Amino acid sequence: MKHKVMLVEDEEALALLLKYNLEKEGYEVLWEARGGKVIAEIEKNLPSVIILDWMLPELSGVELCKMIRSKPDIKAIPVIMLTAKGEEEDKIKGLSSGADDYVTKPFSIPELMARVKSQLRRAPEPKEEKELIFEDIRMDLVGKKVYRGENYIHLGPTEFRLLRMLMENPEKVFSREYLLKNVWGDNIYVESRTVDVHIRRLRKSLNEFGPDYIRTVRATGYAIDKNMIEDEEE
Repeated sequence: MKHKVMLVEDEEALALLLKYNLEKEGYEVLWEARGGKVIAEIEKNLPSVIILDWMLPELSGVELCKMIRSKPDIKAIPVIMLTAKGEEEDKIKGLSSGADDYVTKPFSIPELMARVKSQLRRAPEPKEEKELIFEDIRMDLVGKKVYRGENYIHLGPTEFRLLRMLMENPEKVFSREYLLKNVWGDNIYVESRTVDVHIRRLRKSLNEFGPDYIRTVRATGYAIDKNMIEDEEE
């Protein structure tokens, strides 16, 4: 299982650079650009380490770090603070908020990767899930099988990966582009509408034994949601 790294950075160019290099090191990267959604995403995804920018829209990194340290379920997650503030007083403020490490911009990518690895040494190893459950749908991740109630659902490899992505993140809407990259892979060149074809196949297989939980969000993408709102564009 990959370690998850939560990257909280609103400067898009830097965030994409860091995301690329973290993924190159084998980490799963969760990126948030605004402070307001960070705590909920951390509680939902439980990353192994958090890279947190000081200056963010809505909530500052210092405020967020204090909130992280106040919550029992996430307070032990290592936090690396990124900031353009290099004064000793600012460094003390960042560390006093609960950050485990402090990196001043500009910094070298190898230095940050080394600091991430250092923090991960004390992070617990991610546990590999053996099954996923959403309502009456159950995925056996070891046997690569899907059941709806007591009924076995035969899925192709792509439909299986699509369903897994959706079930690992219920109610989260994924764009076609994101699904193409993370289900098909970076080096596979297919049309974005290919996603629609496979979603239809997935729906057909699942809906034979129960209601439709796959939600289409117009001009955006797809989610799995028990309170599905019909917004079909197909």
